[in-house]
Amino acid sequence: MKTKLAGIAVLAVLAGCASAPFSYIDGNRYFRAEINSYSVIVLDIDGRSRLINPIPIDPGQHVIRVQGPPTSGFTYGETRTITLDVKPCNRYYLKAVKKNSLEQDFEPQVDYVEPIAGCKA
Repeated sequence: MKTKLAGIAVLAVLAGCASAPFSYIDGNRYFRAEINSYSVIVLDIDGRSRLINPIPIDPGQHVIRVQGPPTSGFTYGETRTITLDVKPCNRYYLKAVKKNSLEQDFEPQVDYVEPIAGCKA
């Protein structure tokens, strides 16, 4: 009986945690066939470094610093920032868009926004 009650208590706690709205920032582009668009490396969000991808994030306004792909002859790509108003229960795929493949310069953009299954705002 005690084991059954403990199991119910654990499930209740986990259900409470799962109901909190969340979102993800993903540095992988969603549409891979688009010419002159590339995945990015998410360097930090609101000044805090992140080492995983996708990155779980709370909804709200965030400043995201990304690194684009390096062009031939360069070791690293350039960095840019993008400000997003992150809505709950969505996965944001980011991309770098270049005018052509020979340029280092790029513009960070949201490639696709995907609803997170089972997440309730």
